[in-house]
Amino acid sequence: MSVIRDILATYRGPVAVLRRRLSAGQREDRALAVLMAGCALLFVAQWPRLAREAHLKGTDLEMSLGGSLMALVFILPLILYGVAGLSHLIGRLGGGKGEFYSARMALFWAVLAAGPAFLLNGLMIGFAGPGPQSAVTGILALGAFLWFWLSGLIAVERGRA
Repeated sequence: MSVIRDILATYRGPVAVLRRRLSAGQREDRALAVLMAGCALLFVAQWPRLAREAHLKGTDLEMSLGGSLMALVFILPLILYGVAGLSHLIGRLGGGKGEFYSARMALFWAVLAAGPAFLLNGLMIGFAGPGPQSAVTGILALGAFLWFWLSGLIAVERGRA
């Protein structure tokens, strides 16, 4: 299945999509590609907000984009590798049967699959500015990410994925 179809299917059933992706075997190159694509989507989601802020404050957009690129594409992946490992170790303490790879894929796939929701949130902040509508889309995006990640992590630690 294509990545776009898998992302859409994740909104209906995140565990089934993660199970199908894990059935392809342990491929660290795929895990890294999924993570980098997700981080790139998060970076693109920041563009409308950064453009709005640069316009309103009269600052340089390129500097803001460079800082966001550094944070989201170079630093965030390193942090997410650590979070995935830590979440697996916590799952192990609770009797989990998963592997480090499956815990990584649960987190990395959640980042990529929630990307469209974060893109919507970025557009809302960029066009409407901060306010209740931006807060609602932000909460929905964060909720989608947490749902995808935690349901996938629980499934892999219970040995269902």
